[in-house]
Amino acid sequence: MLLPLILNGLIVGALYGVVAMSFVLIYKASQVVNFAQGEFLLVGAWVCWWFLTDWQMPFWMGFLFTLAFMTCFGIILQVVVLRPLIGEPVISVIMATVGLSIFFQALMKWIFGVFAKPFPPIFSAQSVDILGLQVQPVYLLSLGISLFIMAGFGWFFTASKHGLAMRATAFDQQVAQSLGISVPKVFAMSWAISAVVSAVAGVVVGVVNGVSSALSFYGIKVFPAVILGGLDSVVGAVLGGLVIGVLENVAQYVDAEWLHWGNMYAIAPFYALVIILMIKPYGLFGTRNIERV
Repeated sequence: MLLPLILNGLIVGALYGVVAMSFVLIYKASQVVNFAQGEFLLVGAWVCWWFLTDWQMPFWMGFLFTLAFMTCFGIILQVVVLRPLIGEPVISVIMATVGLSIFFQALMKWIFGVFAKPFPPIFSAQSVDILGLQVQPVYLLSLGISLFIMAGFGWFFTASKHGLAMRATAFDQQVAQSLGISVPKVFAMSWAISAVVSAVAGVVVGVVNGVSSALSFYGIKVFPAVILGGLDSVVGAVLGGLVIGVLENVAQYVDAEWLHWGNMYAIAPFYALVIILMIKPYGLFGTRNIERV
């Protein structure tokens, strides 16, 4: 049983790593933790479902339209709601993201209802045989997309002009402005990319489990992975996602065989979160802030 558990944990963990990178992207650019990240998954999944069912688009076209929509969604959200809060205390911006989370959850329930709805069939094959293990094609799609996004993030931050501008803004906003970098544009770009990446994860999870308000829980579920890797580390987000993905599956197996505590699959990451904060509050790769008084 160990090999299927680890394989499934790594596949799911790669998706967690993608969502965790969305957290890190916004935090690196603006020093704000976005508590509406789970709702980005929810909005992206519902929009893609709407394109596929109401507009009868093929999956690839609906998926691309969803990414375009989420790009505009992230930019508009940052410009209209969050840009006026620049210069305000960080807690004000965090509370704004909490308010956005509640608002979008209620809005999606009002538009699409409260019941889970399945995606139209995408793959003809139900499963694929890999080393004797039966794996759903959507999980392979998830793994491929996750690896592609991770490689894209690596190139973006090291070789692209906009990625370097984002790194400079994260290091020091005043220095970045003195170099001619538009900090508001960097903020808008970070929210747009975060919304797009989260939508990708939301669509993949929606294809597997159907679309419902439960998708928004992924935003909180991924938070232990973010803390484990470090809030400002993209590499740490990926590693943290993989660790949490494997931990969930192993904890479920251990609980079913020996502990019988119940629901360890959902609880284990938060046990890990408490232990991480006690031992290494800045995470494995997070930057330790030193304050001199």
